[in-house]
Amino acid sequence: MPSMGNALTRAIGRAILWVTGWRVKGRPPNEKKLIAIIGPHTSNRDFIYVLGAMLSLGVRISVMIKKEAFFFPMSLLYNAIGAIPVDRSSPNDVTAQMAAEFHANDKLWLGIAPEGTRSKVGRFKKGYLRIARSAGVPIFITALNAPAREVVLDKLWPVSDGIDEDNKAIEDYIFTNFTGVRPENQ
Repeated sequence: MPSMGNALTRAIGRAILWVTGWRVKGRPPNEKKLIAIIGPHTSNRDFIYVLGAMLSLGVRISVMIKKEAFFFPMSLLYNAIGAIPVDRSSPNDVTAQMAAEFHANDKLWLGIAPEGTRSKVGRFKKGYLRIARSAGVPIFITALNAPAREVVLDKLWPVSDGIDEDNKAIEDYIFTNFTGVRPENQ
């Protein structure tokens, strides 16, 4: 798996989790490439808990950020955390860009919130599945379970040819088994 940090950053991650009262449940898979979907995404605080988990485990999870945000000095931070600049002018281009990133890197975990927002949504967006199919990588379900204050490293989900069916099954699985920080946004 892609790694980052050192003993200090792992200690900082553990401190974030300890201060917030959260913990990590489960283990990261031994995969070089995958898409880690993180849900239910219902609050800005989700980032803090996931960051604590990521740092404590020493795992690098890259995220997509619009290329316009990569200006100095923010570009220094984004590059340090492994953010990937994307041109969002065409949704299909994002899939191709991310597939190219997977093919260009020996190790890459891409973190995506399938809801695409913290607000209440009717359905998950399907871009994460399109990217996974195009890049030939599995989906790793990472969930927030707020009542238990856990970041759950759950399971690998193989991608089939049925994007609509996979999306519905993953959405049902997450919403049935996990509760976000703000359940009213689920």
